[in-house]
Amino acid sequence: MPIWTPRSVNVPLNEDQIKGLLKRYDKNGDGKLSKKELKDAFRDLGLKFSGWRAGRALRHADANGDGYISDEELNELVKYARRWGFSLY
Repeated sequence: MPIWTPRSVNVPLNEDQIKGLLKRYDKNGDGKLSKKELKDAFRDLGLKFSGWRAGRALRHADANGDGYISDEELNELVKYARRWGFSLY
């Protein structure tokens, strides 16, 4: 029987890690994230109300109003989404 049992460790993700995770959801490879891609990312990362959050994040970070998050707008999205506490367990 082990003397020490590891506990679940909650490690918050930094901005670069969140950015890397979100970029993986650019399914069509156009270099931009659509609302559906954001919704899928947020859902897979464990957020509740992922569709609602994707809409809010898109409105917050989409500076040019084209309905997508480009690489230039991704930093603002990450700053906004970081408040939701993405972490690894």
